[in-house]
Amino acid sequence: MDETFRIAGKGSLLFIAIVVFAILLLILIPFILLGLAGTAFSRLGFSWIAAIAIIILMLIGYFVNIPVISLKTAGNGAHDGRNDVFDAFSGEPVGNGSSSTTITLNLGGFFIPVGVLAYLLYETGHIMSARIFFSIAVCILVVSLIMAALTRIDPILGIRTPQVIPALSAIACGVLLSGGIGLESALIAFAGGIVGILLGASAVSMVRGRRAGLHRINIGGAGMFGPIFICALLSALIA
Repeated sequence: MDETFRIAGKGSLLFIAIVVFAILLLILIPFILLGLAGTAFSRLGFSWIAAIAIIILMLIGYFVNIPVISLKTAGNGAHDGRNDVFDAFSGEPVGNGSSSTTITLNLGGFFIPVGVLAYLLYETGHIMSARIFFSIAVCILVVSLIMAALTRIDPILGIRTPQVIPALSAIACGVLLSGGIGLESALIAFAGGIVGILLGASAVSMVRGRRAGLHRINIGGAGMFGPIFICALLSALIA
């Protein structure tokens, strides 16, 4: 009888230890990922603290959308009777057949990465050859065409974009156009990838999204934030 209780007690302690370990792992994983992301951005020349701040601001900024203009919906805007669908991350409605389309710019997916890009080009422009701007233009063209071809518009689900393909395409352009990995290839991939994603997805969204009756097109936000964030991280890793 005592032996049975001892075995049961050991089993309970083992279960509790596993649960505690799982909880600690869930708590630590975000910090580990944040540290890795900060390390990646620091390869571009930022201090580790500045890199972490950029990552955190991008994630927080995802929830901040700044309206810039309201356009008449290109389609008939007829409501199909279904309830509005809300973006799972931001909570904003992505389509309800309204007669106007509001264009918003996302703080975390538009303003911050474009600001970081402008800073990087300003800081490194004097040490890079003029050829890098041609390479960036080629990368922008390639990534924007890929985004335009793969972006899908659903009247209910909103803007659907590939998450990893744009980043891999930008990195491939950066490595091929610069002749290897390093700061130059990272800048080409970072600049070409981010601008290409924004241009390609935004062009499709402005044309097909309005035609599909989306009442909000969030440039840099829902549908675009994921590939932009991934592109920024992966590009920094090849610096």
